[in-house]
Amino acid sequence: MGNICRSPTAESVFRKYVQNARLDSRITIDSAGTGDWHVGKAPDQRPCQAAARRGYELSALRARQVVVDDFQRFDLVLAMDHDNLERLRTLRPSDFDGELDLFLRRYNLGEDVVPDPYFGGKDGFEQVLDLVERGAAALLNDIRGRL
Repeated sequence: MGNICRSPTAESVFRKYVQNARLDSRITIDSAGTGDWHVGKAPDQRPCQAAARRGYELSALRARQVVVDDFQRFDLVLAMDHDNLERLRTLRPSDFDGELDLFLRRYNLGEDVVPDPYFGGKDGFEQVLDLVERGAAALLNDIRGRL
């Protein structure tokens, strides 16, 4: 929602997968929140620390809010949960011909949503990383099949 936990984690993980696959010149990756209360702020320290333990770097990212132009820049927009998906559906222009879906549900990974760890304990950030890594691998395979 605020682009300081789940979505920057997903951006960082997927960016590393894409770089390792040497596809970073062909794929544009970004994350954004549906809310505006953290715009310009760095990600929360808890996901930064959890991600760093697995070799991902989030600290350079800054929160931003989804804008209508994002639907022109991207052909695939993925939400972390149902609430964000609904918010994105209300922003989606009628001429958007890309895809809008839940990140995990799209790839039938046994989960629909990446739970928000913000108000939970440290294990929640590890769970987010587990889910995001699975989703990022599936997303990369999906994109490879389209290139």
